[in-house]
Amino acid sequence: MGKNDNIKAKVLVVDDEEDIADLIKVNLETEGYSIDVCHNGLEVLSRVEKNQPDIIILDLMLPGIGGMDLCKKIKEKWNIPVIMVTAKTGETDVVLGLELGADDYIKKPFSTRELTARVRTVIRRAANKEDLEKMENIAIGKISLNATAHKVYVENQEIELTLIEYKLLYLFMSNPGVALSRDKLLDRVWGKDVFVTDRTVDVNIKRLRDKLLTEKDKLETIRGIGYRFRNA
Repeated sequence: MGKNDNIKAKVLVVDDEEDIADLIKVNLETEGYSIDVCHNGLEVLSRVEKNQPDIIILDLMLPGIGGMDLCKKIKEKWNIPVIMVTAKTGETDVVLGLELGADDYIKKPFSTRELTARVRTVIRRAANKEDLEKMENIAIGKISLNATAHKVYVENQEIELTLIEYKLLYLFMSNPGVALSRDKLLDRVWGKDVFVTDRTVDVNIKRLRDKLLTEKDKLETIRGIGYRFRNA
């Protein structure tokens, strides 16, 4: 994606450290993005409602409402990609953010080149989400996936899945009986340009399996390889 492709992309930068927010703003404007800046978590949801940004760069440590809670609220209402910015180094915080729906993360301190690359990648990936619209309805055993309505049922009971869990389940149900490696799952569900670990895959698989209720045993662990979805 070149600069001309970025001109219409609106970015909401949410960070209470004004110098960092200004640095991000200046660098992304140089790349052709339209930038809006917010320093307080309490203002974010109304700003998103009003301006409908194409992507949100969201710091975790914010006054008013924390970044984790904001990410969850944003993802519940809008299909807007979110890049988390965190000064924390623990993997748990990163995994939790991704589970809440964040599309990528970046750790402070970061280079402006890295941030720009991640913004470009996430926007490009979001633009390709029409692949989700091409999904077909699938039913295996007591699990039915309604791609049109974007809903999943187990024994006719609707279950709530995050977007990542939904994409994982669709990938498994589209390839019944096929062992899928963690690398394959990372590439197909998160994308090749997202820097997440095998641990992230395992955590999301566990959550998905738990939500499948009586059918959770269909999602098998293949030691040394990855996972497989049984078709019987």
